Parts: sequence; structure tokens; C-alpha cells
Amino acid sequence: MMTTLVKTFAAVALVTLGSITMAADKPEKSMVNLSTANLAIGQYIEIITEGQSIGLEQLFASDFNQKVQGTHAKTNSRSELINFFKKQKGERLNCKTTTQILETSKDYAIAKVIMQFDSFTKIDIVTLINDKGTWKITDSVTSYK
Repeated sequence: MMTTLVKTFAAVALVTLGSITMAADKPEKSMVNLSTANLAIGQYIEIITEGQSIGLEQLFASDFNQKVQGTHAKTNSRSELINFFKKQKGERLNCKTTTQILETSKDYAIAKVIMQFDSFTKIDIVTLINDKGTWKITDSVTSYK
């Protein structure tokens, strides 16, 4: 009787572990908590610097666009940026990141994300909106120093 009970618990443990492992294989479908502008900015930083792919579609507003200022100005659409970040999944950037909330209200926020690399600095000015309790990024302007 004791042997049967031990085997039953072992089987339940294996099934539970297998379920957790299968769930971990598909993190892209998970929702993230974007209930504040700070949480949304934190998720943005995880995506751009840590190669995080969870919440990509959730974080960026449907009309999102990115403007990159440099030698040749470029504009990236929401789908272009999401596809880029999906390809960068797991890639970590070797930079020091700081964030400043420049302006905030209950419906929008503007943040400055500074990524300091060894030989240059990347600066993103990010605009967020509160869309029915979920903060989303509507646009970003990127420049380099």
C-alpha cells in the first residue's frame, strides 16, 4: 500500500513538472502586468536590453512607430519592430541603462531611456498612453551620441 502511494505521488510530481516545463516553452503567449507607466517602461527595457519576448504585442500600441535619428533618418512600424525583437530573443546588450520619467499624467507619460555602451550612447524618448488600464507605447524617437 505504501509503495502504491509513493508511486502515485511520484507520478503526480512528474505530470506537474512536465506541465510546468511545457508552459515554460511558450512564454510569448503570456500576458505581462502593464498597469502603470513604470511597469511598461520596465518591460520595454527588458525587451530591448535583455532579449525578452514576453508581452511584445501587448506593450506596443497598434499605431506604434519608431523614428531613428542618425546619418539616415528611418521610421519603423510596429510590425517591423516586433519582428526585430522576436529575432533578438535572448540577446543581451552590454550596456548600462537608466530611465527618467519626463512627464506623466493619468493618461500618458513620456520617458527617456538612456543606454550607455562602451563607445556610444543610445537615447530613446518613449511616449506611453493608458489604454483602459493598460499602459502601451505609442512611439519612440531614438538618437545616438
